[in-house]
Amino acid sequence: MNRIDRNLADLGEAEVLYMDGDFRVLRPGAFVRCAVTGEAIPFDELKYWDVDRQEAYATPQAMLQRLGLDVKL
Repeated sequence: MNRIDRNLADLGEAEVLYMDGDFRVLRPGAFVRCAVTGEAIPFDELKYWDVDRQEAYATPQAMLQRLGLDVKL
């Protein structure tokens, strides 16, 4: 971990507005939490979210689980 990584970790969890194909940071932070697993998701790894539920997901499997689909990818 370098000096910049430590400063980001100190910021904690961000508050985010999820939009179609994009998101807006409302409160700065280093990560968001997966709505299913509780895993911290750094912004550079954030790829999956639900606009209607305003939730982030760590993996496609977590998103499918949240939707009640038991699909193995």
